[in-house]
Amino acid sequence: MVTGFENIQKLGKDNMDIAMQSFGVFSKGMQAISAEVADYSKKSIEESNSAIEKVVSAKSIDKAMEAQADFAKASYENMVGQATKIGEMYAEVAKDAYKPYENMLTMTAK
Repeated sequence: MVTGFENIQKLGKDNMDIAMQSFGVFSKGMQAISAEVADYSKKSIEESNSAIEKVVSAKSIDKAMEAQADFAKASYENMVGQATKIGEMYAEVAKDAYKPYENMLTMTAK
């Protein structure tokens, strides 16, 4: 009976170790995503300020509209690219955080 209890304790410890390993991977991944979003936000604000300066300093309404259109196009393309990158980062975090559980399931199946 003692060995059964020890086995249950070991299983509980192993499961906790796996959960902590998964949580560590998830935490690092979320930090990387947060840093990426912060960098994108900073870059976006700088680009917005630059675009405002171009629009305000334009010599004609046509040039102002052209500068605004260029900014809108570039801003949209950057946003789509960033959204794709962040989506890929989330998928990678999910895969990496699942790996410890995958190994546990493989061991359990044996």
